[in-house]
Amino acid sequence: MKKIWHLVLTGGPCAGKTTAINTIEKKLTQKGYAVLIVPETATELIINGVRPFGDCLSMLDFQRILYQKQLHKESLYLKVANLLPSDKVIILYDRGMLDNKSYVSDEEFALLLKELNLSETTVRDKYDAVFHLVTAANGAEEFYTLANNAARMETIEEARALDNQCIRNWTGHTHLRVIDNSTDFDRKINRLMAEIYATIGDPVPIETERKYLIEKPDLSTLKEHVHITVVDIVQTYLIPTDTNIERRIRQRGSNGDFSYYLTQKKQIDSIKRVEIEDKISQNEYLALLSDADTNLKQIVKKRVCFVYKSQYFEVDLFEFSNDKAILEIELTNENSEINLPPFISFIQEVTEDFNYTNYNLAKTQTLDY
Repeated sequence: MKKIWHLVLTGGPCAGKTTAINTIEKKLTQKGYAVLIVPETATELIINGVRPFGDCLSMLDFQRILYQKQLHKESLYLKVANLLPSDKVIILYDRGMLDNKSYVSDEEFALLLKELNLSETTVRDKYDAVFHLVTAANGAEEFYTLANNAARMETIEEARALDNQCIRNWTGHTHLRVIDNSTDFDRKINRLMAEIYATIGDPVPIETERKYLIEKPDLSTLKEHVHITVVDIVQTYLIPTDTNIERRIRQRGSNGDFSYYLTQKKQIDSIKRVEIEDKISQNEYLALLSDADTNLKQIVKKRVCFVYKSQYFEVDLFEFSNDKAILEIELTNENSEINLPPFISFIQEVTEDFNYTNYNLAKTQTLDY
């Protein structure tokens, strides 16, 4: 069965995307994947003379052209992916559609989406994973340069601001990973490749998760420390077809606009698991609801997503709990150092406590043990 992955590579100016793209193509091709690369649309337009020119071509007009071109390219590359004989295809996007949100106001961005009959949820969730390379202007300033991209014109300060805004644009995605400059560049690329391998399940999709019981945070207080995105989730467990595999479906989105997923999970040990998640249509989701396990209740929660010190955290606010919540972080290495946010009130780590698995919470509907 053919599998097509949609992966976005993004980041601030001078983050190493060009080198990263070449490395990704080489390494994945060697592993037998067909790799298609969708070039950065803004750069294509700018170096060919299409750029904002004050009253002649406003930034909104430029973004309107950019979005139309981006959608056309993505449609064409998907057609090519389906025509290729390979059953393992990677479509690698040099920036995705949410990157351009940084250059217009929220009102203008909403207008663009409306004109294209799109929503922020559908634009964000159309990609399987987003990998953000942090600009050299943040942590590797001596390597920041404008020389290798004719479309780049940002100062170091502007590059940092754009980098932070880019992370904000993608916060809320189910699989956002931030690759910072805490190591030298070669190891930065190696960390990126490790995240990509984990995403596509090569050799197997093993995820490592740490989980913490926390005091339920006030969202207004969280906003004082980090940018947050809140996503509404309804999670339903299905009647198992294999005693070793947990099956569930999720409705995920906001403001009445949702994406739908089918997840199959097998636990390896207390912190590692094999997890396969596929995006499904609304009709498929509704049909699978008839297979709901009536011994388990639906889990209704708000997921608060944020990035702190280049690590992506998710806080689940369950409908059934007024004073407690769960904070989670997924890692590619179980020995990775975790920078726990100091503005969260931690009660205890519950990674290895079955009571705090979502499966058990569907039975008990309580965080009090």
